[in-house]
Amino acid sequence: MAFPETRLRRLRATPALRGLVRETRLSASQFVYPMFVEHGLEGDPAHPTGRAPIASMPGVDRLSVDQAVAEAGEVAALGLPGVLLFGLPAEKDADGSGAWDADGIVQRATRAIKAAHPDLLVITDVCLCEYTDHGHCGHLRMGSHPPTVDNDASVALIARTAVSHARAGADLVAPSDMMDGRVGAIRAALDEDGRSDTPIMAYSAKFSSAFYGPFRDAADSAPAFGDRRGYQMDPANGDEAVRETLLDVQEGADIVMVKPALAYLDVIRRVKDATAMPVAAYNVSGEYAMVKAAAAAGHLDERATVLETLTAIRRAGADIVITYHAKDAARWLQN
Repeated sequence: MAFPETRLRRLRATPALRGLVRETRLSASQFVYPMFVEHGLEGDPAHPTGRAPIASMPGVDRLSVDQAVAEAGEVAALGLPGVLLFGLPAEKDADGSGAWDADGIVQRATRAIKAAHPDLLVITDVCLCEYTDHGHCGHLRMGSHPPTVDNDASVALIARTAVSHARAGADLVAPSDMMDGRVGAIRAALDEDGRSDTPIMAYSAKFSSAFYGPFRDAADSAPAFGDRRGYQMDPANGDEAVRETLLDVQEGADIVMVKPALAYLDVIRRVKDATAMPVAAYNVSGEYAMVKAAAAAGHLDERATVLETLTAIRRAGADIVITYHAKDAARWLQN
């Protein structure tokens, strides 16, 4: 029926009516909070609190292990289900061996957080870029100019890292390197280690994006030469994103991820429709920093903008949203 019989505004008249028919809902239970844990912050006179603020990401700090445990407690108290850990090691080398060190920074933080907050999910980012002295996500093949990342040699190291994280108590491992075949290799390695119940949250459609800039400051992971376009996805490609994701599903991924989120809402929708799998979307550092900068300048209402953004990501099809806004959003949703 047409106007005047059909009046869609009838159900918009009051907050109660709007809530009654709302299609997409936000809950703290849908958010994961990323954290950066740095070796050596304990007892560092330059950072006596065990926290090192990240200038490009206001409100986000690099944390000592003790402070990561405290932050995880705050996350749990807000009703968030889990954290995603990134590590900054004591030393870096060509192969990123700190990534699979049993006493590495992520492994230590995982054990400490699980001991203090056993019901909080600890998800670990599985990649080598924070650990390599060249900043790329794998082992370099040195015969070319410039050197290129050797896919198969890197996959072996990435699988080794995932097993190390699982042994430390990680509830989920999340490979972010975008090497071909790494999900299958991780699944096989976990199974061989007796960890067939450890789920894999795969960064399945991770694009080579300009929105990662603040993260590379936070994680000290910018490439020393070149860029990551040889292994991360071309932002122009949606069909390929679906192919990438379906391959990860075939290899044993339990959750698939699209990263970044806001410029790739169409990809989130397509991935959800194509897989019917749990889909995570990463609301990345540049997306966070833009909102923070605009809000600080008085150009945006931060609360309204963040909640609208998170709603859009959920509406696109994401079941899980990884976001630096998670703690603030959880507080706002309580009020």
